[in-house]
Amino acid sequence: MRLTEFNAASPEELKELLDACVPIPAWRAALLARRPYAHVEQLTQVATEIAQDWTDLEVDAALAHHPRIGEKVQGETREARASRREQGSLSQDEAAQQEWISANRAYEDRFDRIFLIRAAGRTPAQMMTQLQLRLQNTPEEEAIIRRGQLAEIAVGRLEHSVS
Repeated sequence: MRLTEFNAASPEELKELLDACVPIPAWRAALLARRPYAHVEQLTQVATEIAQDWTDLEVDAALAHHPRIGEKVQGETREARASRREQGSLSQDEAAQQEWISANRAYEDRFDRIFLIRAAGRTPAQMMTQLQLRLQNTPEEEAIIRRGQLAEIAVGRLEHSVS
């Protein structure tokens, strides 16, 4: 979608696009309320700023249907296609899948939430290293990192969707 179309579209027309970036209604509403944007960089800057105010409850709700790193992404929604594109570098061999299952379980046992990392631009080894390092965080530290990772994912998807 072109930025001019984004600026002119109704909130209803943009709901699917923005929910595929991150399904947080307050973020979507605040982003739309600040239109028009002069350029995509301004749009992504505002999107990043608004994301800093996300609560843990909003992040958890947004991730309720998010696939775990290493899982095969199901469906043909805009969000599913974006997740497949972002996680495309992950190996499909059985040993790698088992390693991700085990690592995800350790993270979930520690934090009672799914592990989230911006996969785009990272190798599977880098993501696994980050998961192992993040297991050392306190729950409070990890909540801040998760929120930041979700914001990076959302802004990246927005930038990919609006030109």
